[in-house]
Amino acid sequence: MAFKKEIVEIIEPKDVFVGNPKAEVTLEEFGEYESEVCAKANEVVKKLLSDYDGKIRFNFRHFPLTRIHQRSLKAGEAAVATAQEGKFWEMHNILFANRKNLGTTSLKLYSKEAGVNNKRFLDDLVNATYGWQVQGDLKEGIVRGVKDVPTFFVNGERVAKPTYEDLSKAIETALKKTKKKPVAKQRA
Repeated sequence: MAFKKEIVEIIEPKDVFVGNPKAEVTLEEFGEYESEVCAKANEVVKKLLSDYDGKIRFNFRHFPLTRIHQRSLKAGEAAVATAQEGKFWEMHNILFANRKNLGTTSLKLYSKEAGVNNKRFLDDLVNATYGWQVQGDLKEGIVRGVKDVPTFFVNGERVAKPTYEDLSKAIETALKKTKKKPVAKQRA
């Protein structure tokens, strides 16, 4: 007797945004949840999303530095797991707020706090169900020249420093470029 294998669509980190989903300017960060610098950058991102409300969208990509932060990989997997229920950003902020306590049991508790109802959440973490997605982000980051976290890109252009000033300048430049695009003439 043959069994029919269930195909499960996984929502990839590259497809999870906050802000205006149709914005022409994309702020992208390669980061991880145990990093103090990434936690500070998360506050900068919140301010940018507020200041450029409706004009930008933000995407967080996982780049766990496991040599220094052993729990960053599982934290990234937990974030991807919560994305499957539309709770990525809730979990994202909870993980940064609790970056010093990211053990597997804690991650399960944080998922409940984020509003996740998946009864298999702990099993998914233990079995690395979303490990490939985190590894995929890591590999893409390496290909794009990421060596440390946080590393930011605005519309694919790397930003030198993760400061509010540098990121807002890059966003302003990108916004000006999108306004200069020629608009196709409508036919009468």
